[in-house]
This record gives sequence, C-alpha cells and structure tokens, in this order.
Amino acid sequence: MAKLKSAVDIIKMREAGQLAAQTLRYVEKFIRAGVSTEELDCRAHDFIVKHGAIPTPLGYLGYPKSICTSINSVICHGVPSANVLLKDGDIINVDVTVTLNGFVGDTSRTFFVGDEVPAERRHVTSVAEESLARALVVVKHGGRVGDIGAAIQKYAEQHGCGVVRDFTGHGLGRTMHEAPEIPHFGIQGTGERIVRGMTFTIEPMINAGHWQKKILADRWTAVTIDGKSSAQFEHSIAVVNEGIEVLTALPDDPIVARARALGANILWPEVEN
Repeated sequence: MAKLKSAVDIIKMREAGQLAAQTLRYVEKFIRAGVSTEELDCRAHDFIVKHGAIPTPLGYLGYPKSICTSINSVICHGVPSANVLLKDGDIINVDVTVTLNGFVGDTSRTFFVGDEVPAERRHVTSVAEESLARALVVVKHGGRVGDIGAAIQKYAEQHGCGVVRDFTGHGLGRTMHEAPEIPHFGIQGTGERIVRGMTFTIEPMINAGHWQKKILADRWTAVTIDGKSSAQFEHSIAVVNEGIEVLTALPDDPIVARARALGANILWPEVEN
C-alpha cells in the first residue's frame, strides 16, 4: 500500500526534490569531453553534503558512489569511475537522489556531450523526454497506475523505441523506494488507483532498439542487449488536490512546460513571470 503524505510531508519532499534538481543543474556545468564520471560524482557528492543533505545511493545495497552515470548503451545504474571519460557525441544520464531532513528527492536527466551527437542518440533522448511529459499529463486523483505506462509505451513504440520493463518508477518519501511500483508500460485503466497524497517517481528508460537488458559483471550496470543507445528522464511527483506537483522540477523545466502545453494540471512549480 502506498504511504500517503500530508501537506507538511509534501513541503519537505519538495525541499528535497529542489535540492536534487539543483544538484543536477550544478553537475551539468561539468559535462564535457575529457571529464571523468568520477569527477561528476565527487562534485555532486560535495554539493549535496554542503547543502546539509545525504547522497541517498551511497552505500545503498552496497552501491559505492553518490550518483549514477549511464552513458550511451547503459540503461541505468552506471557506476562512476576515474577510468570512464566523456567523449564528444556521448549521451549521459545523471541520476541524483538526496535525503534532506528525512525526506527523499529523486531525479535524472540525459545530457548531450558536445554538439556532434549521432542521430540515434538524439532520437532516443527526445523520445524519452517526450514520454515523461506525456506521462505527467495522465496523472490525476482517481486515475490508474496503468494510465502512466500506457501513455509512455504508446508514444515510445510509435517512434520506434523499446520501453525497459525490468526497472520501474516507485513510491518515495522517507525512503528511496516505497509502494507503489510505477511500470513504464501497461494498459490504460488498469493497475492501482492513484489518489491524493501519493508521491512517486516516473522515470521511463527508453531504448533505441530492443527493450531487454543485461547486467554487467559489476552487478550494477544495466546495458541494452543490442548495444543501441538508451536514455532516461525522471521526476518525483506528488498528487495533490485536482492536480500534481513536480517536486524535482525547477520553474524553467522544459518537461514541465511541455506537459502543461499538452494539458497536464501541474500546480507546482509555478510558471515564471
């Protein structure tokens, strides 16, 4: 059963979400060719701790780093390393989760490295971003979890991409993973009922080819089975009143702007003047 959050809880989750978003924006400044993923991890770690929070992944089930850095054919859970240097033409997903004052914020975004990014990588990144925007449109009190997956799957598959089945969105609050599970594929009108007070992530992982994955020897890194590229975007949301709050979005977030244009009832963040 989902742990429903009070208005006070959601305010605290918003604070955690905003720190996660600010961390992601800070790390973006250092994403360029020649930079190691270890450097990105160190900079994120220091930024999070400086702001009075904890990098939630560090030590979680033995995970050795503070963020995840997933490049090109890596779907998720890429482990930062001093030996992995970004190259022009790469895409990289940076996944940031923080715990601030007892509540968790969780977000990720896929970035281009340089300007000469191959068409396949640009396409899968665009599809992943639009998939999340379309998912935000269908989240509402009284809806179903299956509505989210159906919206993502329909759009991604119409554009020739595969939707990863093995990793899902999830509830969050005082811990990083709570009920409900939020699959990114499914059938409209099915699944658990969505109600006010729910807080969860939507984080579609979209592959340029087949949806299946394999796990590398480090037991963390998930990659596409066909070597094609994968991209992901993630936000934490709260279901409130007759709409939603996107807890990990800054006011100028392009996914929120796109979702609003598509008809999403996003009550926060407020539109900048």
